[in-house]
Amino acid sequence: MEATGTLFGWAFGDSAREDDEKYVEELRQEALENARQAAAARGFGVEPGSEGYAVLRAGDTLVELDTAPDTLVVRCTVKLTGEGADRVHAEGPMNG
Repeated sequence: MEATGTLFGWAFGDSAREDDEKYVEELRQEALENARQAAAARGFGVEPGSEGYAVLRAGDTLVELDTAPDTLVVRCTVKLTGEGADRVHAEGPMNG
């Protein structure tokens, strides 16, 4: 079995629409596509079905959102595949 690493993808939206499930689902898909593009840019694939999501809302998280107070942030974490993928790990807000 090939070793895997992890990588983040991001999407940013309007915090006023955080209760609109269809809108939040669109942001999830955008974050997944962002993760796929980031993986491909590094020469990796994404393990199908490995995505996990975090919806970051001001006041509900330890993440500092003061720089974008009206922004709803969706983070998608995926498992990477390919040679060297085990050396890439999403940590904090960054892909390392």
